[in-house]
Amino acid sequence: MSQMDTDYLTSAALIARLIEQYEQLDPPERLMMARREISGRIVFTTSFGIEDQAITHAIFTRGLDIDVVTLDTGHLFPETVEVWAETERRYGRAIRGLSPDRDGIERLVGRDGVSGFRRSLEAQRACCAVRKVELLARALAAAQAWITGLRAGQSRERERVSVAYAGIDPHYGIIKVNPLLDWTRDRVVAFIRDGGVPYNPLYDRGFLSIGCAPRTRALMAGEPEQPGRWRERRKKPNAGSTPAIPLAS
Repeated sequence: MSQMDTDYLTSAALIARLIEQYEQLDPPERLMMARREISGRIVFTTSFGIEDQAITHAIFTRGLDIDVVTLDTGHLFPETVEVWAETERRYGRAIRGLSPDRDGIERLVGRDGVSGFRRSLEAQRACCAVRKVELLARALAAAQAWITGLRAGQSRERERVSVAYAGIDPHYGIIKVNPLLDWTRDRVVAFIRDGGVPYNPLYDRGFLSIGCAPRTRALMAGEPEQPGRWRERRKKPNAGSTPAIPLAS
């Protein structure tokens, strides 16, 4: 048996163990188990959304050896930058920010213009490739596992059957762990409120997910919850969709 085959079987057994145990654990305990069971570097990439803030709270309050990294795309809302600073103050820990390559940004803007991403889907993808995809690859370099804040309720209906607590990420080839997978948005909101966890005030203005400022907007009444959407691509809301839930009491 080759080393590659051995590594695959080892990872598969570990993933099966995580999935089996996670049903009985809460998210902080899931993170602790992941850190205990997975050898090597573990990375959590945060965009400072409420799900990510819940995970950051668990990592920092339990002193877990998990790298917390954010992708500073250059298009963050000022409110996001402020909650980044507030989170560092609250927990006394620095959160490493990765910035786009300067030459790459200059080439992108020189070719498409400063707001060229608004013109076409191709231009949007080019912008994301420079400002986000390349940064994520750098964040996960030499990592053995990647922690995300994904919940099942955020994924598209056709994708939910393939989402699990843990698995091998098909693009990066590392273990991907989703400790909040079975939590509802209401439960995350309650966790944030009860723990006094810093959160982005844009949530109180109708946002359900917060990414780059040009890409993200508040939801219209009745619009379904999905992470990240271009402002120009508004669709008619569906009846019975997830409403916005302000965090301010």
